[in-house]
Amino acid sequence: MAKFDTVHVPVLPDEILEWLGPKPGSVIVDGTLGGGGHSRLLAARLEGQGQVIGIDRDPRAVQITSQLLTGLPVTCVQGSYADLREILDELGIALVDGVLLDLGLSSDQLADQERGFSFAGDGPLDLRFDPTRGEPAWRLLERLSAEHLANVIFEFGEERYSRRIARAIVEHRRGTPIRNAGQLASLVRRCVPRSRNVNLDPATRTFQALRIAVNDELSILNSVLEKLPNCVRPGGRIAIISFHSLEDRRVKVAFRQDPRYVILTKKPIRPNETEIRSNPRSRSAKLRVAERAVC
Repeated sequence: MAKFDTVHVPVLPDEILEWLGPKPGSVIVDGTLGGGGHSRLLAARLEGQGQVIGIDRDPRAVQITSQLLTGLPVTCVQGSYADLREILDELGIALVDGVLLDLGLSSDQLADQERGFSFAGDGPLDLRFDPTRGEPAWRLLERLSAEHLANVIFEFGEERYSRRIARAIVEHRRGTPIRNAGQLASLVRRCVPRSRNVNLDPATRTFQALRIAVNDELSILNSVLEKLPNCVRPGGRIAIISFHSLEDRRVKVAFRQDPRYVILTKKPIRPNETEIRSNPRSRSAKLRVAERAVC
């Protein structure tokens, strides 16, 4: 990847603009800045009046994207969207008009061979969004028991062959430690039969599970769903794009059970065929939108 470049394509761009409705004077949070695609679109609607606050745990994403968005009313912050209240307090902002969360992994992270997100390469098996915090995935594989590994892979990857994979990992590490993405992907492919009807690499679910575990993604999502209503003005909107059932289920339940949310999308919004053809990675995206209740 070039020093200041991005390959990420924003998902559901027209729908995000329609539902968040940014206009001059709005303050909008893009809690998953990534390559800045959504932030750029939102900022363009502000016509120089208002602000987009872009947050990302990945320091490289913040470094690159802050350069790409130079000249636009976008403030880039390195941090977690779970700390949104604290970030807004530091910026002197009480409430915002809207929040966007585009959950999961960006194409830029997949393209970075030094992070191990792509099981098509041989990069170090790190998988951390913020490589300065927590432990890399290879260390997780090194220290967890077979039972614990199987539970992680089953719970966070919904992988039916989790126990077989976990046993193979533990057996393999007795002779050779698993330190890069290619090693793990090859091992998992030997454990998981490839489905004839599903075009999904057998390693996909295991890598998803380890990434979620390493970054504590679901706990952080639960936390932000609880805190978001305290950051958005009454009548303001929250739009969340998820890419797998573990995320989407949490968003759906929070929107339904928390009286501070008013659901605007009875069913999740999906990309149309035109978008999927131009951006195949959008095919599993689900957008749910809620409004901050006036109470």
